[in-house]
Amino acid sequence: MGFKLTKEFLDEVSVAVTSNDVQWLETHVFELHDADIAIIVDELEATEAKSLYDLLDEERQADILAELDNEAQDELIKSLSSEEIASQLENMDSDDAADLIADLPQEQIEEVISHIKDDEAADDIVDLLNYEEDTAGGLMQKEFIKAKIDWPVNRCVVELRRQAEEVEKVFTIYVVDDDDRLVGFLSLKRLLFASPKTLIKDLYQNKNMISVKTSDDDEHVARIMEKYDLVSVPVVDLNNKLVGRITIDDVVDVIMEEAEKDMQLASGISEKIESSSSVWRISRARLPWLIIGMLGGILGAQVISGFEGGISEVPALAFFIPLITAMGGNVGVQSSAIVVQSLAKGDDQFGSILKKISKEALVAVVNGILLSLIVYGFAYIFDSSTLGWVVGISLFTVIMFAAVFGTLIPLLLDRYKIDPALATGPFITTLNDVLGLFIYLTIGVLFYGL
Repeated sequence: MGFKLTKEFLDEVSVAVTSNDVQWLETHVFELHDADIAIIVDELEATEAKSLYDLLDEERQADILAELDNEAQDELIKSLSSEEIASQLENMDSDDAADLIADLPQEQIEEVISHIKDDEAADDIVDLLNYEEDTAGGLMQKEFIKAKIDWPVNRCVVELRRQAEEVEKVFTIYVVDDDDRLVGFLSLKRLLFASPKTLIKDLYQNKNMISVKTSDDDEHVARIMEKYDLVSVPVVDLNNKLVGRITIDDVVDVIMEEAEKDMQLASGISEKIESSSSVWRISRARLPWLIIGMLGGILGAQVISGFEGGISEVPALAFFIPLITAMGGNVGVQSSAIVVQSLAKGDDQFGSILKKISKEALVAVVNGILLSLIVYGFAYIFDSSTLGWVVGISLFTVIMFAAVFGTLIPLLLDRYKIDPALATGPFITTLNDVLGLFIYLTIGVLFYGL
């Protein structure tokens, strides 16, 4: 059963930390998984969190530090000296170590690096810091197991044992040539059952070898690992030299971050924010799309004012304005959400742009006919057959336009390298509101001869 933090338990931890009750902490806290202890540290006050952290051994400190939320991690790092940070980095995987200090001032980064005693670890961290954060190079770790293609099995086993001391989790043995170029992978089973003098070149496999480039986008890496059901993937440079690997835990983080970002964009939030962000930053992130929504509302009001005479002649037209605008926005968001999901997965199931638009248009025809018939009946009972025809035809037309725009706009945004998730929020809703109003009132004026 997984650990679940309760307020009562957190209060007990707080009391134990304050009173320095190490025995209670060892029994109830230190026996927990590192990720669970990180949750506790996240929730404690800064001074209590630091006190609890100091009671842990260095190796667990490093693991828990890597698990902390960004805010708690930043607070804890501020309380550590450069020497202490360097000590923590030496107990971390290279990718976690690079992520930990990436946002520090450059002078402090250099100072921390200078205090790392393991030169190879320091070089790995510096190398990773040179890659963009959202690329495979920025995501990878430098710890991996590799075997030379011309090694005999007995030497390979000795070398792998030495390398395994630095690698916490071994998923795959990569095979490289004398220039460290990736040529394939080695099955552990084949290695164990091979004779000591057998060469690796007679055992390794290169069929369906999947790798990514250091410059590949992190979303591309996530799609590759999902598509081929990989738990790790090798990373190579432009010369096909093996430089690192990416493991599934890092890809899960990418998927969660992208999902969170897309959700915020779809909600009209223009930059990444946390619940702990300042009031000004939250307002700044929300304001641009609120202003666009307000301008759309003003434009909609201008559309209504342009048909003021017709509405005054047939007041019943005003009763169905909310229905038209709501349905247009809903259909547009549904269509755009399907397309954005397809684009995010790298899925080409709809084929060309024309096929995507055609499919959504066909769905819109079916839904439009059914919904128009229903609303015709309500409008007929409510007022007259004429109003029924106006509302029914308007609703069908609005649904068609909303479906096409909801499909086309995210595709165009994606074509121009703009995140298509923008299309699933206020942008589509505002556009369809204004367009729907114009279509509805125009058809009403034509039908009533106003």
